[in-house]
Amino acid sequence: MKKIDLYIYKKFIGTFFFAISMLVVIVIIFDLSENIDSFLKNNAPWQRVLVDYYIMSVPYYINLFIHLFAFIAVVFFTSKMASRTEIVAILSSGISFWRFLYPYFLAALTIAIMSLYFGNFLIPKSNEIRRKFKDEYMERLSESAGRNVHVQIGKDEFVYVETYNIFKQYGYKFSWEQYEGSELKFKMVSDVLYHDTLADNSWKIDPYAARTIDADTETLVTGRDYRTLLNLYPKDLYKMKEDFEEMDFFELRDQIQGMREKGSEGVKEYEVEMHRRMAAPAAILILTLIGAALSSRKVRGGIGMHLGIGISIAFSYILFMQISKSYAISGDLSPFMAVWIPNFIFAVLGVYLLAKAPK
Repeated sequence: MKKIDLYIYKKFIGTFFFAISMLVVIVIIFDLSENIDSFLKNNAPWQRVLVDYYIMSVPYYINLFIHLFAFIAVVFFTSKMASRTEIVAILSSGISFWRFLYPYFLAALTIAIMSLYFGNFLIPKSNEIRRKFKDEYMERLSESAGRNVHVQIGKDEFVYVETYNIFKQYGYKFSWEQYEGSELKFKMVSDVLYHDTLADNSWKIDPYAARTIDADTETLVTGRDYRTLLNLYPKDLYKMKEDFEEMDFFELRDQIQGMREKGSEGVKEYEVEMHRRMAAPAAILILTLIGAALSSRKVRGGIGMHLGIGISIAFSYILFMQISKSYAISGDLSPFMAVWIPNFIFAVLGVYLLAKAPK
């Protein structure tokens, strides 16, 4: 990079990290004031409050607002450069406007890569600790899936559990059925199904009665303490609020595939989350170019005018994203289109503003 590139790059990165750091501090202060009663009421150790909840929340808060504050940082420092006629001097020296945007792109790419890593790998790991603390001392994230839970665990294989106790890890009134086409070939029933904590999909069935049906014969076997591996996990039998927050990209992808195979409901919410993690870094690049094109012109009203317009655009993007996300989860809009449509629309806006920017 040339000196002017390094100057703009450092301005962008420095303004962004300063702004996002101030925001995180403010958010933590407000969160503490709101939740301090819960911490005291539930006797939460302050060391765990600080480390397990607030320190582990920092990556989450950064990534939540990262594209918004990248955009605001661009608008803020570019407006200052425009008001001091620095941009006029740069362009008058023979540097094209597209070359002028080069350090903006590099800085935005740096922040986008950070967002990609945070959203897909770092935050899911920190969320395991944060959500465990939240479940113990703030709100119950796990809840029963209700009565009469049916789960497809294979192509022609089904499990039924009348109720499942989350804390004791066992279910009542269990049945396991295997079919060939529409014909029942195997069925096992039991009063109680126990989860073996040594392996996620290891189960103990006690007592049991198993019926095997062949072409001409039918065999019934009864007994105690039957142990087996099933394509069934405890989380299939109860609901964990937004459990995708604890999954990295590959775990989330495997979870979606497993839910599709089992015919589980709610798979769209997981698909939206997976696409959102990829679309958010792209939004940083798009909003950066919009911010640079918008605030590179010196206007009456200066920084205040640019910030006002910039914040309106940023919040309209967030509103658009929330509306399309709701349509994907509860309507017929595909998760991919729901997440990427705002990026496509604002990319067109960015191209228009870049075409109108001073050259």
